[in-house]
Amino acid sequence: MNAFPCDLRRLFTVLVLLLPSLVGGLHLEAADLLKVGVARLDITPVEPVQMAGYSARTELSTGIHDPLSVRAFALEHEGRRLLIVSADILGYYRGTYEYVIEGIREGLGIEESDIFLSANHTHSAPTVTLDRETGNPANLRYTEFLRTRIVDAARKALGRMEPARISVGTGSSPVGVNRRETRPGGAVVLGRNPDGRRDSEVVVVGFLTPQGEPLGVLYNYATHATSLGARNLLISGDLFGIANGLVEQWRGTVVAALVGASGDIDPWYRVLPGFRTDGGWVPETELLGRLLAVEVEHVLDQASAQEGESGIESMATTLLLPGKKRGERGIDPESVRGVEPVPLRLAAARIGDVGLVGMSAEVLTEVGQAIKRGSPFAHTMIVTHCGGAQGYLPPTGLYKEGGYEIETSPFAPGAAEATVREALRMLYELHARTR
Repeated sequence: MNAFPCDLRRLFTVLVLLLPSLVGGLHLEAADLLKVGVARLDITPVEPVQMAGYSARTELSTGIHDPLSVRAFALEHEGRRLLIVSADILGYYRGTYEYVIEGIREGLGIEESDIFLSANHTHSAPTVTLDRETGNPANLRYTEFLRTRIVDAARKALGRMEPARISVGTGSSPVGVNRRETRPGGAVVLGRNPDGRRDSEVVVVGFLTPQGEPLGVLYNYATHATSLGARNLLISGDLFGIANGLVEQWRGTVVAALVGASGDIDPWYRVLPGFRTDGGWVPETELLGRLLAVEVEHVLDQASAQEGESGIESMATTLLLPGKKRGERGIDPESVRGVEPVPLRLAAARIGDVGLVGMSAEVLTEVGQAIKRGSPFAHTMIVTHCGGAQGYLPPTGLYKEGGYEIETSPFAPGAAEATVREALRMLYELHARTR
């Protein structure tokens, strides 16, 4: 007697015949998924070092307030890879970007156009230097250590990639404020200008397993990490380092800040001498970091899963922009005559319907907002201190006002507008590739 009724035998036969195509379909679907890997490694100095960010500060560090970290996010989709690295340092100045990139390329085989190597611009981290004539020996050792840790973090992230889905949300934070304060008589100084232009948007991208477990978080916000000033001698990631650590504690995953267009934006409380705690006082740096962290957490709670295309694309170029003499505004023809063009590395990427623009400069907020307004993507992250460090990039309209950002900038009027045009061209090209 046959164990299977006739109808069941037919069904079984059909399933056997269809099995290869069903398995193949599942395989293609798995291959089409975005994969994400994350890693975080400690980069806190183990000895006193010269601290970065303020030329008036000549003393070595005296201790650690909060640890420094490097955070790496590796993404892959249909054979394309994108590596995003955020480190708690001032930036990659005077050849250190090329030094680190060489380590990543040689060690991991990733092309430079697929790498966003950024810094949180904390002014309470070690100076990163390769100068053996003038650099502090401890800082030379630290720079070698930093390069090794960045490469190791990237390697770990690449080795941990797993299928992921994306959630995206936006919020707003009052932590940053325009710092171009106009004094009686018209002089523009570094201070607090609550009525000045600023970008308060917080863009948050969460990476989740298909089951909804957190894999990692990237967020974008525009402010200098200068709540601590030249008299502070404690190592700190400043408000971004503290915010990252808090969200990591709450979420149990790796969280990295990408610093937005903040050349003229400082924290509400700025350049403080240290972490005041007397009488139960809450240190302003910790207060600012916690306020930003809470907003990131709120956005994550309300973020929406990204629908449709989840692919990645990236591209990069180097612009040669008009230069001027440092210390001058650049509106006098003599200050620009004969000055060599200034290179600026410009990178663009997309993660699904999130666009990223990386720039090797301290970009003023108006420039970042112009790119955001013109972007074809639903959400756009402006990533500064990315790909090197070329100084301030102001919009042409501010050159007549003068001020610190204008006079120290190596760029002449028109450089920012040329950068915006090229950034938008790249974003539109990447958007056009979306299926």
